[in-house]
Amino acid sequence: MNPVSNPFVPSAGSAPPELAGREDVIRDVDIGMRRMLAGKVIQAPLLVGLRGVGKTVLLEHLRKQSLAAGVVCVAMEAPEGKSLPELLVPQLRTALLELDRWKSATDKLNKAWGALRNFVSGVKVKYEGIEIGIGAGASIHGIADSGDVEQDLRELLIVIGEAAQEREKAVALFIDELQYVPEQELGWLIAGLHACSQRGLPITMVGAGLPQLIGNVGKAKSYAERLFKMHHIDALGAAAARDALRLPARREGADFDDEALEEILRQTRGYPYFIQEWGDKSWLCAERSPITRADVDCATERAIIHLDDSFFRVRYDRCTPAERLYMRAMAECGDAAVRSGDVAAKLHKQSNQVAPVRNSLIRKGMVYSPAHGDTAFTVPMFAEYLKRRVPKFEI
Repeated sequence: MNPVSNPFVPSAGSAPPELAGREDVIRDVDIGMRRMLAGKVIQAPLLVGLRGVGKTVLLEHLRKQSLAAGVVCVAMEAPEGKSLPELLVPQLRTALLELDRWKSATDKLNKAWGALRNFVSGVKVKYEGIEIGIGAGASIHGIADSGDVEQDLRELLIVIGEAAQEREKAVALFIDELQYVPEQELGWLIAGLHACSQRGLPITMVGAGLPQLIGNVGKAKSYAERLFKMHHIDALGAAAARDALRLPARREGADFDDEALEEILRQTRGYPYFIQEWGDKSWLCAERSPITRADVDCATERAIIHLDDSFFRVRYDRCTPAERLYMRAMAECGDAAVRSGDVAAKLHKQSNQVAPVRNSLIRKGMVYSPAHGDTAFTVPMFAEYLKRRVPKFEI
């Protein structure tokens, strides 16, 4: 079939041709944003799920939707090794510049600019150009200048929320990979958002992260579970997975036969990123429509090779030899959540002896703890990859 008309997009973070199975989340967040614009207090949405379920794609869709509704939206990704102030300052500056567009400068907006200047000075944020582009507000004293980052960030968010309220606008911080924000710094952000919520100010966060984010949020602040609304983003159900394949193909004048669809669902287990991979490779393997089971078998071979060389390998390569051995022992125990003690036994060690390696893998976002004493991969089908990579488990 014509490769130019191939509708599938097997690229990390790229929007699929059909965003299937996420209608409830999309509707819920849209309602929340419109309520905030109407002066109502909302719970901040958090999207939580494994790698490959489409959190980043969904987050971007929600940002565009919120922007269209009139919300001032800023987007950022929390990388490892970058502090929360470094992450937030340029984006909060962008939000203030956007608020500045709607009306002439007022005391509240000038106050917000002054608070941002104080905050930057106080935490010594390294951001090229921030000193000369901080805004027109006069320097102020007593707001976001105490040197206590949690208190100063709280005050900064409050004055930005007040400026947004004055303009009958709302501000939303869209933050991806939120699990990488250290617990203490996450606590600062939660405390700031909580203070804004208590005052009915129109500023919120829409976050996305791996499953450990739930625990991180709870540990950062005890009241966080009431501040956030968790959306568990999982693999697609069978109907949505079929739509993700069939609808884009039909728009290009092609289709899958039923057996081909069922085989793709079996191979991908409904994970959106893998659906795009198998859809793409099936299209390239097929000579004509409808795409058949034989085409999917060809696609499976190509998809696994491609995933092993890219999606899986990039995560494997960033791990130390000790971490790789721990993960291979996990794979030996099974492809679902495994008992941490069983993994230690495979390595002929006690659980406390391998705990530092497990903790390091959690920090890197490779594994998480779905329940006390359990460990699971954050990457679907990673156990199978490890067995292909290292067929024989040896200590």
